[in-house]
Amino acid sequence: MADRFPSPFDITTPPGAEGWQDLYSYSSVFSEDRREYEESMFWFMDGVHTPEVLPPWDATILEFAITVLSQYNTRHYLVPPALGVDIRFLNGYMYLSPVGVTDPAEVEARVPQFMQRAGYYFEHWDELYASWMGKVRGLIDELEQVRFKPLPEAEDLEVITGGVGTGSGLELMSQYNRLVELTLKIWNYHFEFLNLGYVAYLDFFGFCKQVFPSIPDQAIAKMVTGIEVDLFRPDEELKKLAALAVELGLDDAFGGPAAEVLAKIADRPGGAQWLDAWAQAQVPWFNFSAGSGFYHSDKVWAEHPDIPIGFITSYIADARRGEQLKRPAEAIAAERDRIVAEYTELLGSDEDRAAFQAKLGLARTVFPYVENHNFYVEHWGHSIIWRKMRELGGIFVKEGFFADPDDVFLLGRNEVPVALFDMFHGWAVGVPARGPKYWPREIERRKGILDALRAWSPPPALGVPPEVVTEPFTVMLWGITSESVQHWLGGADTDGTLSGFAASPGTAEGPARVILSADGIGELQEGEILVAPLTAPSWAPVFGKIAATVTDVGGIMSHAAIVCREYGLPAVTGTAFGTKNIKTGQRIRVDGNTGKVTVIG
Repeated sequence: MADRFPSPFDITTPPGAEGWQDLYSYSSVFSEDRREYEESMFWFMDGVHTPEVLPPWDATILEFAITVLSQYNTRHYLVPPALGVDIRFLNGYMYLSPVGVTDPAEVEARVPQFMQRAGYYFEHWDELYASWMGKVRGLIDELEQVRFKPLPEAEDLEVITGGVGTGSGLELMSQYNRLVELTLKIWNYHFEFLNLGYVAYLDFFGFCKQVFPSIPDQAIAKMVTGIEVDLFRPDEELKKLAALAVELGLDDAFGGPAAEVLAKIADRPGGAQWLDAWAQAQVPWFNFSAGSGFYHSDKVWAEHPDIPIGFITSYIADARRGEQLKRPAEAIAAERDRIVAEYTELLGSDEDRAAFQAKLGLARTVFPYVENHNFYVEHWGHSIIWRKMRELGGIFVKEGFFADPDDVFLLGRNEVPVALFDMFHGWAVGVPARGPKYWPREIERRKGILDALRAWSPPPALGVPPEVVTEPFTVMLWGITSESVQHWLGGADTDGTLSGFAASPGTAEGPARVILSADGIGELQEGEILVAPLTAPSWAPVFGKIAATVTDVGGIMSHAAIVCREYGLPAVTGTAFGTKNIKTGQRIRVDGNTGKVTVIG
């Protein structure tokens, strides 16, 4: 068993990927300039959000996200034990390092400031959350209004007669700058509430551990389940569309590509009614990524209708068999209330009962945001950002800079203005820009680098492991614990059993289906157990088909864990090696009560 992970400075560049560092911000890669600091830290690969190599422009989103997360911890709310989370890219993969407050006196000094700042939000949560919803929807409207227009042969006469005084080159560059600014702004909104949502839950969690020393983590998590959140609306819309198709007698039109299905429905009685419902569901609920939403290559339902049509087809088959399409919300709420009542009876004083109810009430109040932000930012917001960037990529294609609009994502965010100015300059002067000669060969070079990086297998962590992992977000969201760190080092479960988080209760046995990306979920068969690096919220339509879920990454408050609990599906998250040790077709047992996964045949 190893006693530490490799130093980031001991990691070699894969053959063919030389110069990969130039694809990312100079401040976000390991360097000799900060070697002493970087070697002293513990870094883990963030497989929850970014399990694959990040293209240069996509890395923008993660740099913004992690920086703003840190800003709210450190500068807005002054969370007593936690500063920010540092970020580095290594061979194209993202590594994170939580930074704690080590001086007890500083922790104590931050407490009253945190109580004042966080307390204001907790006391005014409903009104501030209503304001947040208006702000984020307004920002989404602003993103939609970003327009990238090709440079004209000559400016319109109205520019002259209206005394506008500016030209299309300025507008093109301004629109890009506006898109980047709005991208950073939506991530500011993202973390306005999220850190506090976790803090409220963790306060309740800590209280339960204090008054009920033997309480399982999962029992605490189940006390805040059964709450309606917007993240489940896309799946609910699919179920309603499936039920409507059966009701209108259109169900036999399903079973092929979306274009064919929609064409058949249009010619059938009742077809107009169903198509109207289909159109209404799309805005906003089909702005839903099939992946995590952090990659431009993730397919969005609105742009790939075969995905929602495929799910609707599956739900129609369920409805024909007389199966209940609704999520088992009532059963989950009843189990939640039973657990709360049983633990309430164990409390010995009115003071403890009052504190328990107050902390539980706050956790339930803030919990919907913990999932809702995911739809409005990572899915709806990001889908627009990727679409707008492709519009810009189309202009580069028109001017001969790129062969494909998606080539724009191979540039870093600060390289795009330079390329735009090259285009602007050539257009303004009436001479050839350098871009059509420079960028095609550079794009090919970068594609080769990314292909070489994708063939590399990143270590789960870097540096000296901490003796104890105490930073709460790291444990709850990413599933990084002292036990998981030892597991990565090779010191756990030598009998072949996989250990992870008991993320959602229940046990199940069945054949495994290893799915490495969203493109493979159509392969899942009835009764199989999904084994994946992680699951996305948009995979919810398959939860009624499968017997259980196993993921490589994620803690008890990861999206996979939350969604599985809300759908009543047994789950074990954070196994680290599930997709490596389990093969499709093997029969496995998943124990969502203990966090154990066993190959049984």
